Amino acid sequence: MKKASLILLVVCLALACGPFKKAERVQPEPATQPEARTGEGEKGSSVSASRVAGEMTADCLSRAWIPAYVGVTGNKPVVTVGPIHNWTDEQIDTKPFAASCERELSQSDQVSFVASQRQWGQSGEKGGHQKEFVSPETVGRIKTETGANFILAGAIRLMSDKTEGGSSPYHQLELEMINIKTMARVWEGSKQIKIAGPKK
Repeated sequence: MKKASLILLVVCLALACGPFKKAERVQPEPATQPEARTGEGEKGSSVSASRVAGEMTADCLSRAWIPAYVGVTGNKPVVTVGPIHNWTDEQIDTKPFAASCERELSQSDQVSFVASQRQWGQSGEKGGHQKEFVSPETVGRIKTETGANFILAGAIRLMSDKTEGGSSPYHQLELEMINIKTMARVWEGSKQIKIAGPKK
């Protein structure tokens, strides 16, 4: 009798507590996919190189030549972008580099930007033995036709680092800001960039 009463009590308690719930399985969060690295592949390399050109132009705008010019003239310097020469033996489109420089200059409050009224030289011009980025004749035309005080120009070169196993080639973007009146170089910079090779 006592045993039956005990069993009945256990059953009543079980019904009062409700049915047993099955433990829910916690799903793990999906793993975060790694972001694609800029500079891999032809398109990525183009984006990376153009970004470097923009960063170099921003560095140029942060230097002392601008406040020095404003202090003397009382006006913002008027700046334009000249040619970026390809001084390698490879087919490299330099238009994205120039476009990045123009975009950075035109969006800056520190200078007044004017676009060139003609293409100053061929952007893909080969000139490995030429030392100047912009010739005096070209600078004279730019001053006459755009009214610019300074011109940002540059070149892409194929450089090489010597290592124990030989040499490691790389591309280098060189830019300089030139005072059109005096031909003085007020800023210069260079950075290694990635250029994608032709698709196979």
